[in-house]
Amino acid sequence: MKIEAVDLFCGAGGLSYGLMKAGITVNAGIDFEESCKYPFEQNIDNAKFIHYDISKIPESLIIQQYNNGTLKLLAGCAPCQPFSSLSFSLTKDRKKSDKWPLLNHFSRLVSEVKPDLVTMENVPQLSKEDIFKKFLDTLESEGYHVFYEVINAEKYGLPQRRKRLVLLASKLGDIRILTPDELNISRKTVKDAIYDLPKLNAGEKDPNDILHYARSLSDINLKRMKASKPGGTWKDWPESLRLECHKRKSGSTYTSVYGRMEWHKPSSTITTQCTHFGTGRYGHPEQHRSITLREAAILQSFPRNYKFIEKEEDFSFKKLGLMIGNAVPVDLGYAIGKSFEYHINNL
Repeated sequence: MKIEAVDLFCGAGGLSYGLMKAGITVNAGIDFEESCKYPFEQNIDNAKFIHYDISKIPESLIIQQYNNGTLKLLAGCAPCQPFSSLSFSLTKDRKKSDKWPLLNHFSRLVSEVKPDLVTMENVPQLSKEDIFKKFLDTLESEGYHVFYEVINAEKYGLPQRRKRLVLLASKLGDIRILTPDELNISRKTVKDAIYDLPKLNAGEKDPNDILHYARSLSDINLKRMKASKPGGTWKDWPESLRLECHKRKSGSTYTSVYGRMEWHKPSSTITTQCTHFGTGRYGHPEQHRSITLREAAILQSFPRNYKFIEKEEDFSFKKLGLMIGNAVPVDLGYAIGKSFEYHINNL
């Protein structure tokens, strides 16, 4: 039987593209951020973008997106920034964030829409929270068989170190995510992903691809970049280039910023700030610049020709960084989609 999906919190379409690649028909994506309409509709075949606040959307609007006689998949990768590692260390009361109730709204919609299949992807820390346990209780009370696990996406072909909580649920029977071996997936490196892209200096852009645009660097940061080794840290720099905070004992152990990627390894986790040299190990392995948004998107396993903006005037490092860094990696969406296909074909 055919699976049809509706993707809540769809963003630019990373999960939907992966599901589509796996053979699942995506009928609609819903998101509060209207700028996601263009990439979603341009890249997801025949899918409709619905601009709506998930906390206010009626279940009838979601139900209308499915055709009769199909298996209904509801995906809800709700933003949960209060449960990120950084937020854990900075925020004492995560429940005050306006992001955390989104999982409750997804839970409500599962109960109201009653899809045959459910999936979500989120940060690993969420699995330890009461809100997630309540979500599991809802699924089980609605008659779902539930599987969840913290997945190392690197094993699923992502050229990036990224651990994510993945949940699959089905009313049809036991379900699980397929292993990389079952999917015949091999690991990839930064070199596999971005080695042959046009070379750029800091501040330059590719005339044929607006997303392949390197941020400018200050004179001091350009010197720091040139002194950085692939896989190294700011400790490789001469004393004259080091930041004052790194000279103090309190900052001397924080070495995960101002670093370069390595060709023969996966990248560090791509975040919304990944085009900034100073926010992580986001320096290009050999060119004296930080990675571009196109390189970030490819490391998130988006196709090279994925369309994010309609015209050059729409370009924004910040907005596109949010779109790309918050996306569900396409490769992970593909593994989820293939797992659902395997599930229904082996009942």
